[in-house]
Amino acid sequence: MKVILVNGSPHPKGCTYTALKEVEGALSKNGIDTEIFQIGTKPVAGCIGCGNCLKSGKCFVDDKVNEFLEKVIEADGFVFGTPVHFAASSGMLSSFMDRVFYGRRNLFSNKLGAAVASCRRGGATATLDEINKYFGISNMPIVSSQYWNMVHGNTPEEVIKDEEGMQTMRTLGNNMAWLLKSIEAGRSAGVEVPKNETIISTNFIR
Repeated sequence: MKVILVNGSPHPKGCTYTALKEVEGALSKNGIDTEIFQIGTKPVAGCIGCGNCLKSGKCFVDDKVNEFLEKVIEADGFVFGTPVHFAASSGMLSSFMDRVFYGRRNLFSNKLGAAVASCRRGGATATLDEINKYFGISNMPIVSSQYWNMVHGNTPEEVIKDEEGMQTMRTLGNNMAWLLKSIEAGRSAGVEVPKNETIISTNFIR
């Protein structure tokens, strides 16, 4: 079993990374393989809705999105972490997730998803709500913790001092590991993954 933790911050070892490392530590203690995926600082274009990826499976913009999609198949769960920018995720992560999830429900369906937000003071709950919507529309069980999945601090050192936030990260990792093992135990016992109906797409124009 493997979980990929995505760092949506431009800072490779900043506050968001500090939070993700705490989640990763709990997952590792539970025997779950992990990988931290750094989006980096190179520009990530937004989705232009061209539909090319629906035919080829890859985005025509060859960047971190395609690199990540190659790893998705082997993963059983994902944690998307971001700093809070204007009560929302970083623009980098938002563009990244738009393109990663577009038309790929089958790729993520029934895999676990969790969001982590790092903020100085406020805006974290709005950010978490934004990220969780990607999971909700992709048939992914959302993993929660003892509190909202957030940490507070302006530096990694301050984040470490947020004892409740760090505990929340560890609980998140433990919960995700427990759910992954429960799903695996269910499969071993013959519990099949739900067979979903063909999507019925409607709008409000008549």
